[in-house]
Amino acid sequence: MYFVYFMENKNVVLSQYRKEFPNVDEELRIKGRKGKVLSVTHVDDRHINVHVALEKVVKKGFVDLSKKKKK
Repeated sequence: MYFVYFMENKNVVLSQYRKEFPNVDEELRIKGRKGKVLSVTHVDDRHINVHVALEKVVKKGFVDLSKKKKK
């Protein structure tokens, strides 16, 4: 069993206690966001840092409700 730390830009996004750790270029989903494993670093025999690239969240534009038609 391994302590796996998923990191994005030196920030820990998720930490898990897992039987297996992900491979490089593996697609994964963290907190509802799609991501891809960039690199896997073994800190010691049980701790592993996994660097991921998560897709950016796109926020939709502001909807102006004051321009609705009035009956």
